[in-house]
Amino acid sequence: MTRSESARRPALAVFRRTVRQVLRRRGALSEADGAVPPGTTVFAEIPAVANLDPVFLDALRRAAKDAANDGVEFRVNSGWRSPAYQNRLRHKAIAKYGSEQEAARWVATADRSAHVLGNAIDLGPAEATSWLSKHGAAYGLCQIYRNEPWHYELRPEAIDRGCPPMYADPSQDPRLQR
Repeated sequence: MTRSESARRPALAVFRRTVRQVLRRRGALSEADGAVPPGTTVFAEIPAVANLDPVFLDALRRAAKDAANDGVEFRVNSGWRSPAYQNRLRHKAIAKYGSEQEAARWVATADRSAHVLGNAIDLGPAEATSWLSKHGAAYGLCQIYRNEPWHYELRPEAIDRGCPPMYADPSQDPRLQR
């Protein structure tokens, strides 16, 4: 690292901290809530990745290393989320789709979300999800919902038996029923 690079690091840290404080005051969500900066990989040390279940994260990282050998990079669109972040997504979905029932096809409540528990990740680009759909079961990584090809969760039994049948959407998942 050059002297100028090391001199910029403290300034960058101060800048990031200031931006986070301003965004929080405005009610915006930050990395601390699980927001993911563009280009984030499963190797990043930000809360959306670091707060994932350790066994799940290990499986993701092993799969990502093998995918990289095939020229495919896993980019994180969403991982662990705070309840506040999940609630915000839910409210946006209700506004977008017009009802709680329709929103439930896309976004779980904070008290039921696998993302809040650190047990789900949304990945891209399409090459990554295509790679996982072919190879994910070997790591216990399965697409859970037919309408969300980016959403993966850990299913350790898939290593021996393959991934379980997908639900049409989250509203069909019995774990999310009230």
